[in-house]
Amino acid sequence: MQKTNSNRLNLFSYFKKYMFLYFIAVLSITISTLLDMLAPVIVRHIVDDVLIAQNTEPLKMLLIGILCIGVGRCVFQYAKEYICDVCGSKIATEVRVNLFEKIQSLSANFFDGINSGELMSRVKDDVDRIWDIAAFMGILMVEVIIRIITTTYFMVRINLVLSIIPVLGMCASAVVAILMETKLDNLFGAIQQENSEMNNTAAENLSGIRTVKAFSREGYEINKFHKHNQKYYELNIDLSKVFVKYNPVIQTITRMLAIVTLLCGGLLVIKGNELSLTKPVTIGELIAFLAYVGNIVWPMEMLGWLTNGFSSAKASVKRLNKIYEQMPQIKDESVLSKNLDDTSSLNTDLFRPEDITGAISFEHVSYYAGGKYILKDISFSIGAGQTLGIMGATGSGKTSIINLLKRMYDATEGVIKIDDVDIRELPLPVLRRSIACVMQDVFLFSDTIDGNIRLGVRDSMSTEEVRMSLEQSHSAEFVDKMENKEHTVIGERGVGLSGGQKQRITIARALSRKTPVLVLDDSTSALDTETEQEIQQVLNELTGMTKIIIAHRISAVRKADKIIVLEDGHIAECGTHEELLKLGGLYKETYDSQY
Repeated sequence: MQKTNSNRLNLFSYFKKYMFLYFIAVLSITISTLLDMLAPVIVRHIVDDVLIAQNTEPLKMLLIGILCIGVGRCVFQYAKEYICDVCGSKIATEVRVNLFEKIQSLSANFFDGINSGELMSRVKDDVDRIWDIAAFMGILMVEVIIRIITTTYFMVRINLVLSIIPVLGMCASAVVAILMETKLDNLFGAIQQENSEMNNTAAENLSGIRTVKAFSREGYEINKFHKHNQKYYELNIDLSKVFVKYNPVIQTITRMLAIVTLLCGGLLVIKGNELSLTKPVTIGELIAFLAYVGNIVWPMEMLGWLTNGFSSAKASVKRLNKIYEQMPQIKDESVLSKNLDDTSSLNTDLFRPEDITGAISFEHVSYYAGGKYILKDISFSIGAGQTLGIMGATGSGKTSIINLLKRMYDATEGVIKIDDVDIRELPLPVLRRSIACVMQDVFLFSDTIDGNIRLGVRDSMSTEEVRMSLEQSHSAEFVDKMENKEHTVIGERGVGLSGGQKQRITIARALSRKTPVLVLDDSTSALDTETEQEIQQVLNELTGMTKIIIAHRISAVRKADKIIVLEDGHIAECGTHEELLKLGGLYKETYDSQY
């Protein structure tokens, strides 16, 4: 596999791995093409030495020769096709896996500015264009070149002057193909971009189909999709116009080529002795020459199609390079300092999640993004095993604190520490595996309930641990009523479950980790009051775990060891429940409104 930290897609490095197989494929093409070139030679001998000379003696061997050529072509063409299909499939698979790894390596800010439909288009459609080149278009181009060279050689051997006609035809076709490629380049880029937009529109609509129906937006969504589809249609019509403009020119050249060659060749046969420019041409040589002209017509006609394919692949490579040029803003300094290629080779004796106690401190932390400060001069600390409550209005920066703690983004200013160690000095996998989160945006995969709870630790988590987490989160109450219990497959994003049920499963997923730090970001908002109180009781009984609870309800944070209240990205108030009530500020106002 190629390294995902490269800022360019180096296709040559992929092809180089299969150079020997491609060499065998090229050798097969060469042999197959040479066999093709021998067929007109045999036909010439049949016409001149058998039919005209009326000598049947060599006919048997000549016919056996044609049979051998047919069998040989079948063998070597099959070898070429099979080898190229295998190599193309392997290369496309590796490119797709490495592209996916590259995407996974990028920081969260990259995904803030790109939609999932565009990424899906690049992972699927753009890599398919590379597959086309690796599997058959690239080798077809090689075959075209070999066929042109060998055909020209055999035509020149028959008659040099007559060979000028097909050579001029090839040059004219090449000029037309180059002109067509310049027109196709930008068109393919626009088509693929519009394809991404259309895919994203469809995916977004389908994933939110219940919301669409709830707000009766079907007409709006259909119109929105229609606009992208119409634009895609118009771009493809523009593409067709290019082919309609240039392909007939190539077709005309190839058709005229055969006619002009036949006329000139016939003249040489009839008046060859009278023309001093060239030697006489026999009927057999003329038939052979026309066969070679037929052989060279195919490469000329293929130029337009190959130009199409290479222009499409070129546009795809440009689009993929836009991803490869992106570099993760979150750099794992612990890995870089050790010059390691992946975190699997880190010295786990130095950094292990189980060695982290969970003491957390923010020291004058600020976060600037989108032209403004999301957080400004945030400072607080909590000891290992303590509970921190975070409250504040929507948009005050509560979730941003958690994103900075998990290094989804890096702080613009200040230092964040866990156990008095700057989190930038901790390996990213260790840091993130030390923090279990239940976020506002509940996400469940299309998998079993058991599989969703075991997410990331499928092999190491026991069935008993899964069961205990279901009971602690009060998920067992509804899971046990399902036909397959925790082995029930739930739909995409937990379709079929209520909001409260999805929240309880994500809470179970977090509790099952037994991490040093547990984060609950408004994680009980969809629960009824009784269930919320029961889960809070379970959380209060958890020991040896630092808890950060983000909530809008006083009931969720009132027992916390420390509560901070955010306002416009800075800490407006800090203290215990009783201290904040005495302060009579924002927290007291919230308390009064709720009680």
